[in-house]
Amino acid sequence: MRPSFRLRSLGTLWTLSAFLAGLVAAWLWVGSNAAWQLHRMQAYAGGVALYDALTGDSEPPAGIRLSPLSQGETLLANKGAFARLQTPGKPAFITNVSIHAGRGEVIAGSLLNIAVISSTLRYHVSTLPQGQNRSVPEKLGAVTQLLATYCSDPILLARMDDGAWVRVDGRALWGCEAEPDDWRLPAVFLAILAIGILLSQVAETSATFDRFAHALRGRRRLGGPESYRAEGPGELREIVEAVNAYLEAERAQLSKRAVVLSGVSHDLGTPATRLRLRTALIPDVELREKLEGDIDRMTGMIESVLTYTRNELNTEAPRQISLTALIEALVEDYQDCGDPVSFTRRAPEVIEGGRSVFMSRSGQTLGPEERRVLAMARPVSLQRALSNLIDNALKYGRRATVELEAFADRAIITVEDEGSEFSVADIEGMLAPFQRGPNAQSVDGFGLGLTIVATVAEQHGGVLSFEAGQRGLRARLEIQRG
Repeated sequence: MRPSFRLRSLGTLWTLSAFLAGLVAAWLWVGSNAAWQLHRMQAYAGGVALYDALTGDSEPPAGIRLSPLSQGETLLANKGAFARLQTPGKPAFITNVSIHAGRGEVIAGSLLNIAVISSTLRYHVSTLPQGQNRSVPEKLGAVTQLLATYCSDPILLARMDDGAWVRVDGRALWGCEAEPDDWRLPAVFLAILAIGILLSQVAETSATFDRFAHALRGRRRLGGPESYRAEGPGELREIVEAVNAYLEAERAQLSKRAVVLSGVSHDLGTPATRLRLRTALIPDVELREKLEGDIDRMTGMIESVLTYTRNELNTEAPRQISLTALIEALVEDYQDCGDPVSFTRRAPEVIEGGRSVFMSRSGQTLGPEERRVLAMARPVSLQRALSNLIDNALKYGRRATVELEAFADRAIITVEDEGSEFSVADIEGMLAPFQRGPNAQSVDGFGLGLTIVATVAEQHGGVLSFEAGQRGLRARLEIQRG
């Protein structure tokens, strides 16, 4: 058996794990940001110091080398054919930058031309900061900082005014090898992974409660097991144990009730038989018939109560049956006995077809008239419930009409009488056990028929309801098909 954890312990563990994952992700993100900021600042500082090296006032800064172009390369550069300076076979993206000295500078009027040759991208120099208050070294630093933002290892050519072109090799500052490790994407992935794991664990834990609730909800309809097992937190296991204990006590109580009623029915069999024999010896015919009627009512009442208790025990296993065949067979049995019972079939359904390239409008077809409505049900219990509804329709009305309406997930069996004087409120008051109508003296029964029907409907995940029909009172037995 897997170890059981309490929800409080799981919640604490998940919270700490999420906090730790968030802390690591934040540390990776902040550390990468700081490293990249330092990398770009070093490239900016190198570009500022590079200007003095280009003017000849100082040596190139560390990580930057200056070398003159050959005669052929100089000719190409002077013509602006910078793409031909790229390694043959590689694409060439040229980015030209012209930096003018600002007003008030000592070198006012000087011009720095820069050509950036890259095999991967063209730099957006329009994003560089502009302004008259920025010096030429600062503007050059902004360019080298832009180069350090992307991994491209560009070739950088520079020329002061009309001087000679110089190749600038600063890959040690702004090249791909100088870039720090970027852990921001793994940090985002770690955060998403932690959130995903946390949400999946919460969903799985919630699903264990949902699965148990679904199994418990369909227990009466699907013939659930005598006890349940559930994998999940300790609170769920305690709930399952409590439910199992309750179900066991309920079964024991119903079994004792059935045993007592069976024993009473059996024990009354012998006295009832003796009473029938002794009643047959009574010469007074009227008195003899009254005594025999009382004996029949007494034994019939015991059998009705026993039938109701057996329905509560829910011992019949559900199986897939044809509701259409069940209703047809039951109605034919009544018709063989001469009872006015009929089964009304609904008109065939019109099925809309899809459009095609050969038809401008969708076609229509009729569904089969003899459709078999299948359902997962208890045939004996369902037949007993339908028999009770038909018997009531015949008792309180002149005839019974049965209809079947099927949907994707449920089926509705309707039994309508003709000429019943009961209202919907009157008939709903008879759903309680041993409740009978005002004509109880003239109609046989013990007031358990509708109670049994309502119990069978609950066992099939449905409900018994009543409504006023066109000819009389209509009983609607709704059950689940799945």
